[in-house]
Amino acid sequence: MNTNIKYSFLLICLSASLSLFSQSARQIYIDTYDVVAMREMKQYKIPASITLAQGILESGNGLSKLASKSNNHFGIKCHDWKGAKVYHDDDRKNECFRKYKHADESFRDHSVFLTTRSRYASLFDLKEDDYKGWARGLQKAGYATSNTYAKLLIRIIEDNDLHQYDEKVLNGTEDWLSGTVVMVSSNKIKYVQLDEDQSLENIANEFEIKMDKLLSYNDLRWDDKVSAKAKIYIQPKKGKGAAKTYKVKSGDTMYKISQEMGIKLASLYAKNNMTVGEQPNAGKVLLLRSGFLNMF
Repeated sequence: MNTNIKYSFLLICLSASLSLFSQSARQIYIDTYDVVAMREMKQYKIPASITLAQGILESGNGLSKLASKSNNHFGIKCHDWKGAKVYHDDDRKNECFRKYKHADESFRDHSVFLTTRSRYASLFDLKEDDYKGWARGLQKAGYATSNTYAKLLIRIIEDNDLHQYDEKVLNGTEDWLSGTVVMVSSNKIKYVQLDEDQSLENIANEFEIKMDKLLSYNDLRWDDKVSAKAKIYIQPKKGKGAAKTYKVKSGDTMYKISQEMGIKLASLYAKNNMTVGEQPNAGKVLLLRSGFLNMF
């Protein structure tokens, strides 16, 4: 095969692979956060299509550094923020952005941000399904510096049929609320919060996971009791954490830390040369990843 032809063929294959990966990542993002966006629309009157489109665009389908490391899906800068912060190059070098513990907190803050800033007030005079008006209004109000921001949002909405989620909220039924909301931990693992009227068996049945696997994912035994609002992983936890270390707080146990950080309990013990069953003292710094010296 001619070298130039072979090179062109490889570029075409690479481009096709990247396109398929991007489409897959986008669909995963939509499937993960569609109910979250609809819940926000129901409470704050912001079109779910707009919320999803902004999240997709601002976070690069949830894969950007700001989203993956800091759970900031909407590129919201610090402003008068009193919570955790992270510094990231944007319009200017080393700008301050808001940092969240979980992605769903970013969605809620996005809703609060738009409803409490006077420059976005006129958007709430629009119909809730007027995604084009919302997209243009966001650009006019200066949400982003790009002069094609509105066109990009509208294209994302129409290419992915995101306006269907606006219709679901506005049609008067709440069938979309019946499913358990799936969230994604800082360690990129899907989980749900156990409601007061749910059991582990309910979760296993809803997500078609064998009970022994669900227990294994969460380092649980058959006779363990799980409290309401507990974080229940529906995928296996990882052998390492997203962060390098974790500083133990009062009341923490090794199990609680493993669930919070999405790391297997056995791995957490092994990384810290601790005996299974041993509990850390408040203030101790635990290793979540290998290769880092515990200098504390």
